[in-house]
Parts: sequence; structure tokens; C-alpha cells
Amino acid sequence: MHMAAAAVAVMVGLGATSGATADEADAKSLLKAMSDYLAAQKAISFGYDTNFEVVTKDQQKLSLASSGTITLNRPDKIHATRSAGFADVEMIFDGNTLTLLGKNANLYTQIAVPGTIDKLVDELRDKYNKPLPGADLLLSNVYDVLMPDVVDVKDLGSGVIGGVECDHLAFRTKDVDWQIWIAQGDRPYPCRYVITSKLVASAPQYSVQTRDWRTGAEVALEDFTFKNSTDAKMMDLRELPDIDELPQHFAVGGVQ
Repeated sequence: MHMAAAAVAVMVGLGATSGATADEADAKSLLKAMSDYLAAQKAISFGYDTNFEVVTKDQQKLSLASSGTITLNRPDKIHATRSAGFADVEMIFDGNTLTLLGKNANLYTQIAVPGTIDKLVDELRDKYNKPLPGADLLLSNVYDVLMPDVVDVKDLGSGVIGGVECDHLAFRTKDVDWQIWIAQGDRPYPCRYVITSKLVASAPQYSVQTRDWRTGAEVALEDFTFKNSTDAKMMDLRELPDIDELPQHFAVGGVQ
């Protein structure tokens, strides 16, 4: 315990020092370059690992881990998978219909959402309360989505994520703090994205880390069509079990 406390003290001290030398203009420029790079890619695929922190009523912080893959073809096609131990979910969007398949129960649902990936992300978050992992990073203009509420910007220098040297940036809004690590070089893709809530006790975090980043001709071709090869039964979205990042035995609620 003494060793852990000392490590925290060292990290806090380093954070205060690097913040004093932060270059806001450089940080914004690096984020804008990432946004422009992502928008220019018609086809993208990557694997990801997430950690979703929850805080219990007695202030114990728990971390729920999941992994998956995402393939998208702009402007209106996406295929995503997510496995979290309690859940094994596949999502396919062909520009008109969203299909959600719960593989464990072999049940699926379909929703009409004609339009772009941007519209799908908005509908899933706002109408169905089922956001995509790292959804902010899938949009056609990441910079304009992330920056409007930012009140503080820091360039924290370099970090290494999965063996890739990255630019480490930190941003603050009224409700959340968020950090992003962007690969250096001519492919400035997001390597890690961390959001910290300031409105929930103990400041839980949500993080997504990418791997196996591919673009253009590197991306395997897909037709983004749901074929129901397992003869899954169709259900209403509200009856589809284990498709969220929170297991069913976790009850939502607690100290704000």
C-alpha cells in the first residue's frame, strides 16, 4: 500500500509540471489533423479493447472489460462486434437497416435507420441509449463534435500505446475530462481514448484502445448484409438480452 501511495504522489507531481508547459495550439492542431485523417478514409477497420468503470453504492470502483472489432465503409456502412464474457454481440448497418444480434441467446432485432454512420451513432445514443464503443471517433468530423464544450487543453508530450509512439493530449469540459493518444506520423489514428466523469462519485472512466489499424485496400471487403446463418429468432429491441456494456445483474443507481 505504501508503494502504491508513493506512485500516485509521483504521478500527481508530474501532471502538475507538464501542465505548466502545455501548448494549447499544438494540441488543437494535432486533434484536427487526426479528425481530418479519419474523415479522409473511406474504409477503416480495427480491433479494440474497452474498460467501463462503475461505482457501487459503497464506493467500490469496478472495471468491466470487453473486446471487439469494427469495420466501416463511409458514409453509411458499419460492422461491429463486442465480446464481454456475459455478452457476445454483433451489429451490422447497411445504410438502411441496423441489425443487432445477441449470439449467446441467438436472438436478433432490426431497426430502420436510413442514413449515414453519423445518423446511426446519434440515434443509438439519443433514442435507444445504446452508444457504440468509441462512437465519437467514428464520426465524419471528430474535431467539431469533441471541441465545442472544451474549456481547457493540454499537450502532454509523447506516450507509447501498444508499441506505437503517440501524442498525448488532455481536454476538460464542465462534465467530463478526456484524454486521447494519437499515433505519430502520416497515419494519425486514435490509439487510446479515455473519458472521466466529473458528475459521478469516484470519477469513473471509460476507455477504448485500438489495435490492428487498417485503412483503404488493407481493409477486407464486406457486403454488410445480415444473413442469419444461425437461424436466430427475431425479438423486440427491449427484449434482447445482454447487448449492453453493463451486465444484467448490475442494477443502475447510486450516489451522484
